[in-house]
Amino acid sequence: MCGSELIALPDGVRRVAEVLQAKGHAHAPVMLDHSARTAQEAADALGITVGQIAKSIIFRRKSDDVAVLVITSGDRRVDEKKVDALVGKTGRADAEFVKARTGFTIGGVSPVAHAHAPVTLIDRDLFRFDVIWAAAGHPNGVFQLAPRDLEQLTGAPVADVVKVEAAA
Repeated sequence: MCGSELIALPDGVRRVAEVLQAKGHAHAPVMLDHSARTAQEAADALGITVGQIAKSIIFRRKSDDVAVLVITSGDRRVDEKKVDALVGKTGRADAEFVKARTGFTIGGVSPVAHAHAPVTLIDRDLFRFDVIWAAAGHPNGVFQLAPRDLEQLTGAPVADVVKVEAAA
C-alpha cells in the first residue's frame, strides 16, 4: 500500500487502513459489494463460517461511561456477567453512544482505530480458527487477520466472555 488507494475509501475504513498499515499488518481492508452489518451477512459474503467473523460488541461501563469492546466469534453470544466481572458493571450501548465513542456506526465497528480508546476484551473462542475477518470501520468493509493479530493490534487480553451453550 502506498497511500493513494486510501483516498476513495469511506472515512472509517481509511482510519482502519492507516492503523493496520502503521502496525505492519499484512492485510488491508476490502470493501464488499453488499452490507455485512451482521456476522451472518459478512460470512455469507466472504464464503466462510459465521464463527470466523470477529464481531465487535460495544457496552457502556456504568461507573465512568467508557466504551467496553468485546471481540468475539460470530457464532457466540457475549455473557454480560462475565464481562462485568472483568471490567465492572456494564449496560447496553445505543447507536449514538457507539458512534460517539468509536467513530463507527453499528455494523461497522472495527477492533482498531477508535475515536476514543475502549476497554477491550478478546474472547478465547476466536482462537478456534486460523483465519478470521473483522469489520473495518464501515458496514461493507472487512479485513483479514489471525486471532493472535487481535492481541498485537489492540493490546487487549484474551478472556472467556461468552455464554456456554446448553447441550441439545
